[in-house]
Order: sequence, then structure tokens, then C-alpha cells
Amino acid sequence: MAVSARTAQTTALGDALKAARDERAITQRKLAELLGKKPSASGLIARWETGERTPKPEDVAEIIEALGIEGEAANNLMVLANGAGRSQWLAVTVPERRQQLAALLSAERTATAVTQVSPLLIPGVLQTYDVIRAIMVDGGVPEDEIDQRVTERIGRRHLITRKNPAQLNVLLGESAIQQIIGSPEIMADQMRYLLESMSHSNVDVRLVANSAGWTPLLTGSFLLIDSDEVPSIAVLETHGSGLIMQAPREIATHRQAADDVREKAMTPEATAEAIANRLSELEKEE
Repeated sequence: MAVSARTAQTTALGDALKAARDERAITQRKLAELLGKKPSASGLIARWETGERTPKPEDVAEIIEALGIEGEAANNLMVLANGAGRSQWLAVTVPERRQQLAALLSAERTATAVTQVSPLLIPGVLQTYDVIRAIMVDGGVPEDEIDQRVTERIGRRHLITRKNPAQLNVLLGESAIQQIIGSPEIMADQMRYLLESMSHSNVDVRLVANSAGWTPLLTGSFLLIDSDEVPSIAVLETHGSGLIMQAPREIATHRQAADDVREKAMTPEATAEAIANRLSELEKEE
């Protein structure tokens, strides 16, 4: 029997199964037939594809064979299937990181609130095109991948600009606005974009002064995504891996950490003033 616990990895698996089926122009009813099941099994396949139910690895193996999926695509599906029911998802390899990114994008599409705690870097959803590109160039991203990856990151702004946008809460270390990424001119544009974004009612950005003392901000960045449709997730990222957590205790721990940081953060008004002052400094350096 399929497992009913929905996780980020289950959602990613469902999206990948649906994409493979759609690519071959096969209906859910036809897939049920290919699997040797009754036509009514198409309803179970539909729930697998939405992540509402979790297929067992042997179910996924049968789908792979029925659809004629081969090579890396088949391996990726089995990796997802073998870990789909876990409350933690550690991605280390490049294919796993890509799968995890797809899961995050899926979570963001249904998000009602996103909280980002970031000590050193303005979050991607609030970065300008030039800052994103400069980060990727300096980070050694292959030239032929940069434009596509910049476009993908810009596309994540849909989170806060779509109809019924999510509430974005950003707790940002003061050091993040002091960084020079690309050039003073590029960072001046970044400060303008931050101020513009903060004018929207669903975007709350608060700086934490370097003089604020210790807060959980100093232990590293993390992301919380809340949705009315899927369980909340907490996300930790490092240079070479990513970790998605969904256990209630882990979510509560990170939510409390965000609250603790917020207690020592500046008000939105003081934050806007600090960013405006930084913009003035950068304009003098252009």
C-alpha cells in the first residue's frame, strides 16, 4: 500500500513522474493499463503525481519500465523514490541538488509565507539581475549556463509578484548591504531595488545591526516555507549540499530562531533608512 505522508521529496518525485509521462503523451489511464492495473488505478497514479500519496520504490521501478525511462533519468527517479518518505532530504550530488531546487520551486508556487534568515547575502528573490550574474560569474558557473540560471532565479520573484502573493519576511545581517558584488554601481542599483521591494505590503525586510549582539542569525542562513496546501519546510544550504527538513520539531526550532532574530532586528522604517544611507555612500563611489 502507498504511504500518505507528503514531503518535499515526494512532491519532487511526483513532478518527475508526471513530466516523464507527459513527455511520452501517455494518459494516467493508459499508464495504469501498461502497469497491468485496472483503469481505476489512474486515480492512484494521479495522487502519486501530486505528491498526495507516496509510491513504493518497486512501484516507481515498474513505471520506469512501463514508460521506457533509461539512464540518468531512471537513476534520478529511483534516488527520489528511495528517500521520498523521509522528513529530511540531504542533497549532495549535482542531480540531487537540481531535484531539490525543483522541489523548492514547487513549494514556493503554493507558499503563503516565506521567511529568510540571511547574515551575509541578500536573498536571491530580492537580488537584481546584475548581482545574480556577478555572483555566478565569480562563483565559476559555466558561461553557457549563466543566462539560463539567471533567468530561473529572476523567475522566483513570482513568489511576491503573482496574484495572491506570498508574504516574504527577510531578516538580513547588516553586513549583507555592505558587500560589494560586481561594483559600487551594481550594488547601488541593488539598494534601490531593495527599497522598491520594501514598498510592497507583502515584503518585510529588517536589518540586524552588527552591534545587536548574538542572535541565531550568526549561526547561518536558513529558509522557512509555509503553505496551506503542503507541510512547512525548513531549508539549509551550503556550498556543496542542501538539506530540506520537515519534521515538526525541526520546523518549530527554526521558527523560534527566526523569532529570536526578529526581536533584535531594526524596525522596517529604520531598515529603510539604513539602506537609503548605504545607497548614498555607494552613489558617491560610482
